[in-house]
Amino acid sequence: MKLLSAQLDPAALSIVIQAEVDFEQFERFAEPLAAALDCDIRERQWGADRHQWLLNFEGSPLWLHYEFYGDICWISTDSAAELDVLAFLLTLLAPHIQTS
Repeated sequence: MKLLSAQLDPAALSIVIQAEVDFEQFERFAEPLAAALDCDIRERQWGADRHQWLLNFEGSPLWLHYEFYGDICWISTDSAAELDVLAFLLTLLAPHIQTS
């Protein structure tokens, strides 16, 4: 898992992640990411150009998204009440961000 940056976007209720992701081997990125966040993987969905996984962090449902054509990755919640969870998860990602 190679993370280049991660940033909280409160307006979108999400963490935007810049990373090196191989769409065809998404699980090699997503499984270590979920483990680093101490999240359980509940569901895995994918299509022609998109992955969407349902994660669970201590009872909070979160979505991990990746879109191939835009090379966009983010973790989102459907509830503004979970914004503090995203802020905490961002602190768990910080040690995994590679600056070089």
